[in-house]
Amino acid sequence: ELFPKWQAYLNGFDMAKATPQLPEMSTEKEKFFISGRGILTTYYNVKNMEQRLLKYRITAPFNGVLTEALVTEGTLIRAGQKLGEFINTDVYELEVALSKNFSDLLKIGEEVALNNLDKSKQYMGKVTRINGSVDQATQTIKAYIEVRDSNLREGMYLEADLNAKEESNAIEIDRNLLLENNQIFVVRDSILDLIDVTPVYFSDKKVVLKQVPDGLTILSKPLMGSYVGMLVQQYQGQNEMEPNKTTD
Repeated sequence: ELFPKWQAYLNGFDMAKATPQLPEMSTEKEKFFISGRGILTTYYNVKNMEQRLLKYRITAPFNGVLTEALVTEGTLIRAGQKLGEFINTDVYELEVALSKNFSDLLKIGEEVALNNLDKSKQYMGKVTRINGSVDQATQTIKAYIEVRDSNLREGMYLEADLNAKEESNAIEIDRNLLLENNQIFVVRDSILDLIDVTPVYFSDKKVVLKQVPDGLTILSKPLMGSYVGMLVQQYQGQNEMEPNKTTD
């Protein structure tokens, strides 16, 4: 009378699936018989190995594509080793850096216009996250814009057009002219000097500065080995400086 339910259990056993739960044992005699044959011990050993196997199986919470594979089947790996990269091709995230003074321009959920570098394609994104801390080196805040488009690819560069505010008494220069500690070189009577400035906005190549006095001459490109007190001269007809040279 016990044979049919155990036969049905074996007939429904699928090696490609997890081990099914054992049939309910209704009598003491049945329990002693199954236990005496080592079936219970084997069953729980298999279930333990199944749980251990799950720890080695990584399941992504989204559909996507494998963009990088750093190991092959059978490779010995160590804890913390990168195995590869799997990305979601339905949604991408763009990281932008915004001056702390403009932190109020972005709000979570706000829509942002995006375009590629040659401005031939436009996209629409939405602000999903804003970092709560300020980068001490650049004094900027990082925000993350979610964008969905089938034409996008991982690693593409995009520009974000934000609803900015007007800044009075500000100038825009190349980022490579801004030195550490927020200083720039200026020319006073053909001699280089440093002044403190306040960056209010950074782009990939430009920076907007405040606290630059009117009438000062600044460098249009970096000078190799420049230092405070260095004697320079201005090219006629060009807004560039060169080190002053002496001849015999």
